[in-house]
Amino acid sequence: MESIIKVAVIGLGHLGKHHVNHFTKINGAKLVGVYDINPKTSEKISKQYNTIPFKSVSELIEKVDAVSIVTPTGKHRTIAEKCIEKGKHVFIEKPITETVEEADILINLANEKNKIIQVGHIERLNPALMPLSNHDLNPKFVEVQRLAPYMERGSDIPVVLDLMIHDIDLVLSIISSPVKHIESTGVSIMTSSVDIANARISFENGATANLTSSRVAKDRVRKLKIFQQDLYITVDFLIGLTEIYKAMDADQKDPSAIMTAPLESNGKNRQIFYEKPIIPKTDALKMELENFIKSIKGEESPIVDGLAGRNALKIAIEIQNKILEDLNI
Repeated sequence: MESIIKVAVIGLGHLGKHHVNHFTKINGAKLVGVYDINPKTSEKISKQYNTIPFKSVSELIEKVDAVSIVTPTGKHRTIAEKCIEKGKHVFIEKPITETVEEADILINLANEKNKIIQVGHIERLNPALMPLSNHDLNPKFVEVQRLAPYMERGSDIPVVLDLMIHDIDLVLSIISSPVKHIESTGVSIMTSSVDIANARISFENGATANLTSSRVAKDRVRKLKIFQQDLYITVDFLIGLTEIYKAMDADQKDPSAIMTAPLESNGKNRQIFYEKPIIPKTDALKMELENFIKSIKGEESPIVDGLAGRNALKIAIEIQNKILEDLNI
């Protein structure tokens, strides 16, 4: 008989409601309740999904095996620590905490209690990235753009910690090397916080990543480009388009690719092959939460564990602090 993980959602804002919806549909999970700082919100959502509106986090903890924390970042450490202390697994929306020190406290506690921390860096599960698993990645240069029109929601958070942190996590997952050096710059336009930021991250293996994030752009842009020896990959997350260009010896055949141009290199006849993989339609958040449930059961490992979330936060904070120093803020 399949074991059932009893789970609850803490924080019922825009994203928290999606967590609630998905947990009602995930095999092996049972949504036993919800909690929000606004009791009316808890009542409304609990009626909609036929579950329990808990009156406090402490009451909720006693009834579950795991929790999904979808609150403002400033509440993450306190809530997660209370849950882990009581032996509960936690899913925490990004960023994991406000500070690296807080993240370390949670990670150490989870290790001590043998509990899972998973962090909601949802971009790792973007379907446009799935074809990359078929290639041996060893990038020399990675470029990422994440631009968005201005929205009041989330404008109190620096763009580095709101938008760029997604791409920091992606870059750290693609480039398997310690960070060597970081340069960054940014400006405030619409808010008192940083609205546009650029960071250049150098790695010990010689790779470089250039990241740009903006929340005052005219149009939404979310693009990733990967450059390495004999391989160029471009990903457009918004339209779900992945394009792969490979330089191969002329006598090699790739049935999934189309030859686009002949060339000569080091005395060899070579060809450039073009591939446009079919991108599957998936729900990244549902897959993320399914991975959380399966990780609790020991069937999988967290796609983004506490340490990965902590490492992305560390780089994001360093980028943000360098920008603030330059702006004399």
